[in-house]
Amino acid sequence: MKRILVTGGTVFVSKFTAQYFVYKGYDVYVINRNTRPQVKGVTLIEADRHTIGDKLKGIHFDAVLDVTAYDASDVLELIKALDSFDDYVMISSSAVYPETSSMPIKEDSPLGENKFWGPYGTGKLEAEEVLRRLVPEAYILRPPYIYGPMNSVYREAFVFDCAMNDRKFYLPRDGSMKLQFFHVGDLCETMEKIIENRPSEHIYNVGNKESISVRDWVTLCYECAGKTPEFVEVHKDIEQRKYFSFYDYEYSLDVSRQELLLPSTFSIKDGLSDCYLWYKDNQGDVKKKPYIEYIDSHLSSLHQL
Repeated sequence: MKRILVTGGTVFVSKFTAQYFVYKGYDVYVINRNTRPQVKGVTLIEADRHTIGDKLKGIHFDAVLDVTAYDASDVLELIKALDSFDDYVMISSSAVYPETSSMPIKEDSPLGENKFWGPYGTGKLEAEEVLRRLVPEAYILRPPYIYGPMNSVYREAFVFDCAMNDRKFYLPRDGSMKLQFFHVGDLCETMEKIIENRPSEHIYNVGNKESISVRDWVTLCYECAGKTPEFVEVHKDIEQRKYFSFYDYEYSLDVSRQELLLPSTFSIKDGLSDCYLWYKDNQGDVKKKPYIEYIDSHLSSLHQL
């Protein structure tokens, strides 16, 4: 039985990761402050990752799955606290690529600040740089938008709310902007493939091969609730994030390297169905934003299509 350490373990990606590897039969340790319920079957190391002290001393991990590294200090403090480990996998982000990148973006594309993601992207980039310096053989995964059960970010859940309440959907322009997703289950399976196979490549763009238009994505979200959306196109010069859950930014990752590890991924339709079934029973776990309030106050006079 392989022993792994998961940073976090109580919210969305880290929680799903802990649960996934427990189910797969791994000996799963998690490190967090114990302010939320823990996944059944894990061994808890109660600590902030910046003040671990000697709590990891004497423990060897076959793999460290660093899901919650957001800047250089996150990586530095954890590596300083670790005793010994074989593999280190960090979940980075496609936000490390500038918005001016040539599409599709490859792993060796230039890195730098992305104006849409700001400090989040530069923080991830700094974390990557420190990790590659301290652990040259570490693995780095760069996903687009991650979705799936346990998602506490108000993205697909926002559309589900609109569908369940029979609301019109206010679409950015004609809805042709494309989004790229990756199911959290596919992310975990990719990490497992890395742990088991230790591939020669160490940096991976990960995600669904095909992107999907906003209009089609919203339609699939409504279909999960047994509904059909009535669209209102928003062509006014309004910041998109005030009424929609994604930036006005279209990009595409080249995931051909990932496909050698994981030839098939969740279809977006099946993945959204998973999300909807989870959300119906866990609505209180999602941190909602006031998109609907903004729409009702500022956009309700627009004409329905």
